[in-house]
Amino acid sequence: MRRELFPSSAFTRSVKRLGKKDRAAFAAIRSTLSILAADAFDARLGSHKLRGNLVGFWACKAGYDLRIVFEITKQNDQEVILLVSVGTHDEVY
Repeated sequence: MRRELFPSSAFTRSVKRLGKKDRAAFAAIRSTLSILAADAFDARLGSHKLRGNLVGFWACKAGYDLRIVFEITKQNDQEVILLVSVGTHDEVY
């Protein structure tokens, strides 16, 4: 099921920061977002529910140590994906 992606301002800042440091990470994020929009539960993403302080959110892999945190929510009776943050495993959890 294709869903529209809505990046938060924190997500946008994180992508810009990562893009300046590592062009390969930027490309990996773009590729992952394309797959995420098409199917948030594609096996290549390793999407999983989060616990603790991030209950209600999901995370997926965007590379070896990159994670994207997102929330599936409704907007105008359609499911959309709110992109919350992106970074290394330690940065986002």
